[in-house]
Parts: sequence; C-alpha cells; structure tokens
Amino acid sequence: MHHTNKSKKIFALFGTLLFGFLIFLAVMLFTALHERDIPSIYSEVNSQAQRGTIISADGFHIATTQKLYKAVVNTRSIDPQKEELFIQLFSIYSGIEPNEIRQRIHTRRGSVTLSYHIGPKEAMYLKTLNFELRKLKVFIEYELSDGQRVLQGLNILESGEAREYPYGDLLTPLIGYPRKMEENGYTRTYGIKGLEKYFDQELNPQQNRSQKAMRDVAGYLILNKQSSIKEQIDGFNVKLNIPITLQARAEAITSRIKEELQADEVIVTVMEAKTGKILILASSNRFDPSHIRKVDYPSLNTNAIEYSYEPGSVIKPIIFALLLDRDLITPYDMVNGHNGRYTMGRKTIVDEHPFHLISAEDVIVHSSNIGIAQLAQKLNGSEFTEGLSRFGFTHFSGADLPYEKRGSIPSSGQLNNYLYKAITSYGYGMRANAMQIIKAFNVFNNNGRIVNPMVVDYLIDDTGRKLPMETIEPIQIISSTTAEQMKKILIKTVNEGTGIGTKTPGLEIGGKTGTAHIAKNGQYVNSYHTSFVGFANDAKHTYTIGVTVIEPRTVYFAAITAVPVFKAVVDMMIEEKYLHPNPAEVARAAALKPQVPTIH
Repeated sequence: MHHTNKSKKIFALFGTLLFGFLIFLAVMLFTALHERDIPSIYSEVNSQAQRGTIISADGFHIATTQKLYKAVVNTRSIDPQKEELFIQLFSIYSGIEPNEIRQRIHTRRGSVTLSYHIGPKEAMYLKTLNFELRKLKVFIEYELSDGQRVLQGLNILESGEAREYPYGDLLTPLIGYPRKMEENGYTRTYGIKGLEKYFDQELNPQQNRSQKAMRDVAGYLILNKQSSIKEQIDGFNVKLNIPITLQARAEAITSRIKEELQADEVIVTVMEAKTGKILILASSNRFDPSHIRKVDYPSLNTNAIEYSYEPGSVIKPIIFALLLDRDLITPYDMVNGHNGRYTMGRKTIVDEHPFHLISAEDVIVHSSNIGIAQLAQKLNGSEFTEGLSRFGFTHFSGADLPYEKRGSIPSSGQLNNYLYKAITSYGYGMRANAMQIIKAFNVFNNNGRIVNPMVVDYLIDDTGRKLPMETIEPIQIISSTTAEQMKKILIKTVNEGTGIGTKTPGLEIGGKTGTAHIAKNGQYVNSYHTSFVGFANDAKHTYTIGVTVIEPRTVYFAAITAVPVFKAVVDMMIEEKYLHPNPAEVARAAALKPQVPTIH
C-alpha cells in the first residue's frame, strides 16, 4: 500500500513537470512565430544634397543655396513652470518674436512647428539651446496612451532649401529665377528662366547622403562592412565667362541711358571675337530674383535672345559681304544715289542724306537704302536665303540660354522678287534677335569665321573637377579677304560715316548703325529700334560689341542713341584694362586736337 502511494506521488510530480515543460515550449513557439514590435538595431541618417552655385568669372557667388530647417517641439514636454523661460530663450536664439512663439505653442497640445525657415546658423544655435534646455530641466516626461513615459525636447530638422541672390538684381534677367516645389516634405528649388532654367539638370542635386548601419546602446551608428553609405553629391557649380567688374558697370550705363532716352530697354552685349565668350550681357530692365513683384513681369525675359525684331540698317554689311564674297561687286563700283529718292515698282525708297553717285563701300559708310537696294538685286533668291542662313539667321545662336526666338527671313521664292530683295537688304521683312546680329558681325572681326556665343565657361563637380562646355569649331563662312575688306569698310564708317561718335584714339573701332521702324498691328508707327554693332580691338584683344535700344522716345537716330552707349562701354573697358589703346596714337590724336584758347 505504502509502495503504491509513493509511485502515485512520483507519477504526479512527473506529470506536473511535463505539463510545465509543454507550456514553456508553447510560449516559446508563440514568441518565435508571433510578429512583435522589436526596436530596430539598425538606424538610418539622411542628409539632403544641395543645388549648385552660379559663379561669376571673377569668383563672386551670384546664386547660392541655403539649407532651411524647421524647429519642432512637443508642448506636452514643456514644464508649465518653465514655459516662459523656453519662450524667451527660443526667441533670443531664433530671432522670432516671443508673442509669435507663445501663440504657436498654445495652438494645440502635442507636436508644434515653431518655424519652417530657419537658416543654418540659427539651426546650429538652436541645437545648442536644446542641449541647454535639457540641462535646465525645461523638458519633462509625459505619459503615452499605452502607459509608456517619454521625454521629447526640441527637434531641429532639415525642411528644404532657399535660393539666394546676394547681389540683388545683378546679372538679371540673364540669371533667371527659380520656383519652389515640395518633394516628400522637403522644399526644393527648380529653375524657371535664364541660366537657372538652362542648367537646371546640372545645378540640381545629384545624390542625397544616407547612412544605414547597426547602432550601439547610445544610438550611435556602428560603421563596418555591413554598413550602407551613399555619399552626398551636390549639383554642379556653373562658372560664367562674365566678370562682375564689367557687368555691373555696363548695367549702370544701360540704366542711365534708358532714363535719358525714356526707352523701353537698353541691351549691351560684349563678346570675345575669337572664342565667342560673352563678357557682358547687360540690360536696363532687371529684377531681384528673390522678390519678384508684378511690376517686374515685363523684365523677366532675356531679350538679347527672347526678343526678335526687324533689324534695319545693321543688316546692310551682311548683304554687302555676300556680294563681295561672290565677286558680284567691288568696294569701288559706282552706284547711283538718285538724289535720295528712288522708286522700285510701287515702293519709293528714301535716303536721309541724298547722293548722286557714290562708291559701293560708301553705301555702307553713309547707310544708303537706295544703294544697297540696287546692289542686292545681283543676288538671286537662293543665294540671298543661303547667305543669311550661313550667317546664322533663322538658326539658334548657340548661346547657352533657353527660349530663344530664331526670327525669320523671306523664302527663296520671295527673294527672287526685286522688291523683297530691296526691302530685306536694309533690314525689313526679316526678324532677328540681338545675339544673332552680334554673332553675324563677329565674322568680320574673326577672319571670316563664325563662332557660337558662350555665357558659361565650365561646370565644376563635387571634387572640384572642371568640365568645359562643349564648343563647336569655328566655321569659315566667308573668305578672310572678304572679312578684311568688310572690316576696313566698317572702320571707315566710324571714321567718316554714321558711327563717328564711337571713334577712340589708339583702338581699332568699326561698326554700323541701324534705325528701324517698329510695326504695331500690321502698321509701321512712329517708334523705333536703334542699334550699333561693331568691334573694338587693340594689339592683343578683339571684342565684338552690340547695343540695342528698344523704343527710345526723346530722340531716335542710332547715331545719338545706340552710338553713345557703345562709346561708354568701350571707355569703361579701357578703364577696366580689357582694352589697351596704343599710347603713340593717343598722343598723336591729342596733339592734333584743336586747342581752345584760354580767355583771361
């Protein structure tokens, strides 16, 4: 009996142990298979790459990107007894008014964004403040709905980027302007006009920085072979050919002349003849890209390429060069000036200064419409259109800017008609932009070779490596002999003809004026475009310079509107040491200058 009881006790104990073991196995199995919210042992840190910078030729940062941060606080974490201390300290460190902070933290209980637009310097200060506030026990623990207690301080997080223009309206409208867009809660900027648009893809960030790795007990990343790291690759920097020293002074000239002439706009472009590098692209109509107002809307276009117009007499040298290059004329052929009035079919052509007989080259020097209209008849329609096309008309100029207007010329069929030939020869019935005209004139200053105008010199990547812009090889479009003949005629135009106001002792100056009626609603009105396009060279440097004045109102002849702008730009380039007049020629000119007697 006693033995049986002992066996039962052992069996019961064994059963109890087995039951307990089975429960333990079941719990372990459930734990292993059931999904749980286990804190991750991995952590990820991200940093946004930045848009590139636009830099002038002389190293000034014209357009830059600043990172923006937001300050977030959980109001439940602020000790009510120390709320005022928090408000006052946050105000000092952020520059935000105390009342504004007070208002925001009382809007709701929980997470509140105190500011979305904190700059990098203020963000650094606020991160320091967060550390100090924790030491002062301004932040306290609060209880979550599941009973867990947490302490959340002040969080400073990347919120976006802002495009900054430290020099205000300088280099506008060429530089363009950006637009803000939200991307996954981060504010990015994208180019809308000008260089910001044309190089948008290159300027945009290439790759954000991210680090994914195991973390230690303190939450720091453990960087080892299992870590995943993507380096930050910012957008390319864009280096211009334009130095601020020249650009700022040219802009001041355009602003002054616009006011004097009560013009719609004054545009100046200066190009290195051999390379096509643009050293100045200045407009009187500018704006601050950071604060565009309604009144700025008419100034947002880069009209050097976005505005096409009937160029008038500046086209005459192009037509003359086509005739010379085909040996259809010589500079010394005589032309009948018809005493200033000449009727072709139903059209009467008039010259401002009447002539009886003049040489072919003097048709250019004294800008005779009657003379060029007769000479142009020697070209057939296809020679005319092919020639203008070869000089770049109706094609994009190649300038690295968006939204270019290519202009137009009459068809070969139309230009077989004598009247179309006559009208087009002095710059009507066709349209071109200022950059196309400068590119065409540059052929005369570059031994008959055409080059593309270039605003940007090179891109700079994250490592500092320079990536030059693609350039086309210069193309010989007229013979160097023709180019030299044209150069001499344009120099004579400055010494004896309509461009006399640009004469500068010690420099080789040549060029051509243009005054063209503006058509509005299909009718030519009493408004004008005036221009002077030419070159200014010394022993070592060759520059092609174009001036366009849109609708001057006080006076309208190019000789007293565009010519003084050209002269002012040349004088400024001498002062800035881009041009060096021959000292002997300067001294000779000074000696020949009539002396004004002093009256005692």
